[in-house]
Amino acid sequence: MGIQLRFAAYSDVGLVRSNNQDGGYASPNLLVLADGMGGAAAGDVASSVTVGHLAALDDDVYGADDLLPVLRKSVNEAHVDLVERAENDPNLAGMGTTCIALLRSSNKLAMVHIGDSRAYLLRDGKLTQVTHDHTLVQFLVDHGQLTPEEAEHHPKRNVIMRALGDTPGDVELDESVREAMPGDRWLLCSDGLFGVVAHETIEETLSRRNLNAAGEKLIELALAGGAPDNVTVVLAEVVDDSDTGSIQRSQQPIVVGSAAVDHRRPSRGGKSAAAKAAALPPASADSPDTGQSQDEAAAPEGAERRRSRVLPRVAVLFGVLAIIGAVLFGAYTWTQSRYYVASHNGRVTIYRGISQSLGPIKLSHIQEETDIKVGDLQPVARERLEANISRGSLEEARKVISNLREEMATPSTNPSTAPNAPAPAPGSPAPGSPAPSPTAAPGAAQAPDGAASNGAV
Repeated sequence: MGIQLRFAAYSDVGLVRSNNQDGGYASPNLLVLADGMGGAAAGDVASSVTVGHLAALDDDVYGADDLLPVLRKSVNEAHVDLVERAENDPNLAGMGTTCIALLRSSNKLAMVHIGDSRAYLLRDGKLTQVTHDHTLVQFLVDHGQLTPEEAEHHPKRNVIMRALGDTPGDVELDESVREAMPGDRWLLCSDGLFGVVAHETIEETLSRRNLNAAGEKLIELALAGGAPDNVTVVLAEVVDDSDTGSIQRSQQPIVVGSAAVDHRRPSRGGKSAAAKAAALPPASADSPDTGQSQDEAAAPEGAERRRSRVLPRVAVLFGVLAIIGAVLFGAYTWTQSRYYVASHNGRVTIYRGISQSLGPIKLSHIQEETDIKVGDLQPVARERLEANISRGSLEEARKVISNLREEMATPSTNPSTAPNAPAPAPGSPAPGSPAPSPTAAPGAAQAPDGAASNGAV
């Protein structure tokens, strides 16, 4: 049994942004979505160039084993193109883009993904998010530092940790190959949709409407929700090619958003990759059974009538975001290799992480809470506990707990002497023993993590 794809694509500038930095492409064998960033002069170029590179894949036919390699190569070429453009034009410095591409060979669908745009699969009436967001908040959710509900409203939810952009280096893509099943519906979308429209509403809309009506409705729902960002949807439905009544009559590719604009900037090959996609005519409202382009770049300025307000927004340069994301990722990963012993609700507790916070983000969480009451500890041990006892592993932190239990079982007669050590003769410390004063004098610097400390702890 053979299959074909019915497809549609829609894009809208939204109610706040002044230009459309999303780009989309849909054809019988290829779906692409890119969400650009980097300011008014760069984000639309980044997404347009990326879509243009991938649109070139429509010129050939591939075997199932070739799908991922050709997608990977095309995305890397787009990344190199963006780097070179940014180096040659200061106005493009800091540009970047997300990217999702879905390429078909017979009944196989290969997908590559980077960034926070999403791909959803509707199968048997159930909508599943197929892609994984490459964002700081998703990283924190994955590591138990945030709940999904907290991530939805987190002030750093737009910080992207992986994307195509002006920073040289390897591109790390999520890759997968799936079997296309008749009845499946695919949705690629920018955060302008899922950031405003609930998952359940998207599921219901895709389930109850034909493909074009679903695309139009999703855009309407985003606009009704305030549409603070550009919103773009690229859709496809898998159909049995023996069902001639369901096959899309027009096989002309659809180009929407920034990808439908020729930026007249040469690419590596000396010919604009974006222009290749731009040369394809957007779908017309008169074309039956095809998607309809809502391209805002080609629309007159009268499109402003749909905006209830215009709030200028200063875009954070992608290069800065990439650096911040890399630093935060490295720093957070290091913190989660550390442990410390402190008190919680009057009991001795082992924490994973460090006691500091990064803004609203706590860099530690409770690993184990013991039955040892802080009030039962020796005075010297309580003082050390108040300053937090840092250790480099969970095993070392548990050793601290064991030592505290031993100290409780063998009370010291001289609180100024190190626990479990024999009392020295008055006026002279025992040979080889450290100086007794387990606590630092006021104003003294605290020993760094890993430094030797007085006492058994």
